[in-house]
Amino acid sequence: MPTRRRAALVLSALALLGGGSFVVALAVGSFSVPLADVVGALVGEPVEHAAIVRDLRLPRALAGFACGGLLALAGALMQVLLRNPLADPYVLGISGGAGVGAMLAILLGLATAGINGFAFLGALGAMLIVFGLAHGDGAWTQTRLLLTGVIVAAGCGALVALMLSIAPEHKLRGMLFWLMGDLSQTGAPWIALAILAAALAAALPFARELNLLARGQDTAQALGVDVKRLRYAVYAIASLVTAVAVTSAGSIGFVGLVVPHLVRLAIGNDQRLLLPASVLAGGALLTFADTLARTVVAPQQLPVGVLTALIGVPVFLFLLARHRQ
Repeated sequence: MPTRRRAALVLSALALLGGGSFVVALAVGSFSVPLADVVGALVGEPVEHAAIVRDLRLPRALAGFACGGLLALAGALMQVLLRNPLADPYVLGISGGAGVGAMLAILLGLATAGINGFAFLGALGAMLIVFGLAHGDGAWTQTRLLLTGVIVAAGCGALVALMLSIAPEHKLRGMLFWLMGDLSQTGAPWIALAILAAALAAALPFARELNLLARGQDTAQALGVDVKRLRYAVYAIASLVTAVAVTSAGSIGFVGLVVPHLVRLAIGNDQRLLLPASVLAGGALLTFADTLARTVVAPQQLPVGVLTALIGVPVFLFLLARHRQ
């Protein structure tokens, strides 16, 4: 099958999968809503369960799709930037910085808006620290950036552990849910969706240069790529979208690590196709996982990060076993 035709089929299948994830998310819950009522609620008809579909399930499904797409996009960009197949959106300590900010806000008793604001500031602070320390006065190599991110992430992890150890017992559950990923407290999803669209639009013009960078820095420079400028742009986009995703839903693992690998196996490593396909696959995966998280033990809800880990661990082990050589 020609490569373009296969890529078009994969993108179409992922788009249908994303649409299916919305239908399932809107119809399934502690009680099921008939498909006719779901459609009626979306078009504004006064059906019986319209408020549940429009006011509760739809914003959460949109937030889940947006955060999944953001994490998958960041993971795909990080893997090219660091030329490391194990890179994910959290490898540079951004999630740790957001965790420090969110835990501090919860300790101070702030509302959801305050928690989100502190989490974003923490993620932004970690991003600037990693960028400043990795750049320094010398060359900015992938190894130096990765090691700096690991050290910053370890420091943030220690601060989070310290705050958990001194937190009052009645606040621990909320803190743990945030750290494990939780979409139940997400606000308006339109901001995350708008940032996802803007980030994808900003990254796609660099797709050809990213294809060359994936072959090696020397090859990219020989073919006219401004590697320094490209690294700055990719780092900024990946870091900011990770900060937005973590601020919106907490720390959700494995989406940014596993999804780009699966998409790469399906359509290859052409970033012009890989980036939008990763967004669709990541959004669909997180939407499905969140639906499971709120229905498996309904009416009790599970942290969605637990479900993504349970899905991601066996999938990633399978990929490692398949490509162990």
